[in-house]
Amino acid sequence: MTSWKKYPLALAASVAFMLSAQAESPAKAPTTATAIFAGGCFWCSEADYEKLKGVSEVVSGYIGGTTKNPTYEQISSGDTGHYEAVEVFYDPAVVSYNALVSYFWSHHNYLDGGGQFCDRGSQYAPAIFPQGAEQMAIARKNLAAFQQRVTGKIATKIIPATTFYTAEAYHQDYYKTNPLRYQYYRLSCGRDSRIEALKAKLKPAN
Repeated sequence: MTSWKKYPLALAASVAFMLSAQAESPAKAPTTATAIFAGGCFWCSEADYEKLKGVSEVVSGYIGGTTKNPTYEQISSGDTGHYEAVEVFYDPAVVSYNALVSYFWSHHNYLDGGGQFCDRGSQYAPAIFPQGAEQMAIARKNLAAFQQRVTGKIATKIIPATTFYTAEAYHQDYYKTNPLRYQYYRLSCGRDSRIEALKAKLKPAN
């Protein structure tokens, strides 16, 4: 057996080699996937999803219409066919797509297809936009299970995702950059009070 006390230089070289090998093998970066939801005002949906563990970023934007690179003014008219939506970036090892869909039910009014809370019009209607067959199957199964707990027909649509357009910079993280205006809007719109009322009426999960 080698005595490292007799060969201090050899010991130092061995330690240096091991440290170098560790430095060249960094920890595996988390996988990132995306999910898209329309739950009315995207400021509110962004704020809600960024509280969820496993979500790294949420981007406000537009989806579902035919106009390329739409502006907020165009969307607000309700004539482009787009929805205000959010793109959720998440780590599937921490939170699943199914969990994101389940979370969505408790953060919008799934009985209102004409808009959300004080925001009226098709641009504020609720929808899930699955990307690919796997997300589509999960979303449909999740909706069917949730419908069993709800009195009334769920109005939230499931629509295959098309191009997602990022909204203007001033809309991103609005709840952080304009906290007072955001809180006033959310409170006066009655979003949270309506959501709590919906939760109170849910049937127990099977």
